[in-house]
Amino acid sequence: MQVLTTLLFACVLAAVRAVIRTPLEAFRPSGEIHIRRPDKLPLLPHRRSNSAKSGLKVLYQTGVSEEDLPDCRPRQVCNKVDLYESTQPWIERKCRCLGHRPCSSDLSDDDNHTLADKTTLYKTCEPVKRLPKCRYFKDAAWVIYSFPDSNATQQIVNCHCPKLSVTYLLRKLPYTTPSGIEGNQYQFACSPQSRLRCSRKEPCKLFSARRRHEQIDEVNASTICQCPRDHTCPKHHTEPGVLPGVTYVAEDIRTYHGYCLPGPPPETYRFVGDKD
Repeated sequence: MQVLTTLLFACVLAAVRAVIRTPLEAFRPSGEIHIRRPDKLPLLPHRRSNSAKSGLKVLYQTGVSEEDLPDCRPRQVCNKVDLYESTQPWIERKCRCLGHRPCSSDLSDDDNHTLADKTTLYKTCEPVKRLPKCRYFKDAAWVIYSFPDSNATQQIVNCHCPKLSVTYLLRKLPYTTPSGIEGNQYQFACSPQSRLRCSRKEPCKLFSARRRHEQIDEVNASTICQCPRDHTCPKHHTEPGVLPGVTYVAEDIRTYHGYCLPGPPPETYRFVGDKD
């Protein structure tokens, strides 16, 4: 009976995951960012990867090789370069550029084919200098299309954010393809980096993590507020000052809350755009 119950639960969970295709960038947990930190904050151990950067791990959004990828649409993101783990960056191949053009896998953002957002580099087939500059809070810098019958998403770029900006989910809208397939579109706009000061016991950063590979976690980190003087906010979800939050089983997403701690930041991790 127990085996039958376990199999039934696994089937239900698989069915749920087959329907839900929320991109991690668009995931917004409900309410827990307002949880107050306890007076005595237990610190998670600071784990640092010892793996050397011997080569980039490549994931394919569709299939297992270049031949399985679809052709890119105009202004579509062809590569997603994840620099969250500074010692082990990885690339997700999204689509193939037309005309046998290569899609950049450069780990820098100065190749004229990159839009940088926090620890992620979004690569496009077309030069980004041709894109107009987005207006804060008004223009959709990019739109992610997600469909229930496929694991794949399409990210179409419209404009580039001003320097020292971050993106946020502007709105979620239903979408129907010309063939009648219904899905969702997630529109992201640009915002200046938050300058609000954290209040006492308020988390300064929210981490959302999803397992993509047996050795790879995709992590999205969102800054909520700025720490007081002589305090720093964790940059990684395994650093001291981070507490585990809610786990969303259906979405296969784990959340963590980072809190301000006295002292300088660790030197282990760097975000895109960080200055010395």
